[in-house]
Amino acid sequence: MEICNAVGEDNIFLFGMKTPDVEALRRSGYHPMNYVTNNPALKNAIDMIQYGVNGKDFSEITSSLINVDPYMALADFADYQNAQRRSAQVYADKTAFAKMSLMNISGAGIFSADRAVQEYAENIWHTHPVVVAQPRPQKGGGCCGEARREAGEKPAAKKPAAKKSATKKTTKKK
Repeated sequence: MEICNAVGEDNIFLFGMKTPDVEALRRSGYHPMNYVTNNPALKNAIDMIQYGVNGKDFSEITSSLINVDPYMALADFADYQNAQRRSAQVYADKTAFAKMSLMNISGAGIFSADRAVQEYAENIWHTHPVVVAQPRPQKGGGCCGEARREAGEKPAAKKPAAKKSATKKTTKKK
């Protein structure tokens, strides 16, 4: 929802239940298998995962989804399908898609890693920055003659490189 607030509802494809809907479904009893039996596309996806992909068995994942589904992903699937259709329609309109993309880019600055880490540090981890003293450069050391320049010495003049004499090699013929 933070991204939606930053970029606007017209520039994002939201889907899924809101918190009150999730709480109501939990109270009334969530039965994930009901969503599988009532949505052929979802059933096909679950079957494909359950029976394996490229020789790998994912039956533990499908078992968790159809029996427990703690994140209620199956309850959100139909809404996801609708959002996918809406996004395909917008993508077909290049001007509308470009506008949405630019609005997302311009609204994304608030989600920089620096800000996010700072807020986590303050609000979740309750930590404070550590100030580390930077070592001062030592006189007499350094790179590229720094110390000599600091002491007022002039850099040594470069000597021209010696030229190699050109000699012609001869080979003997037999």
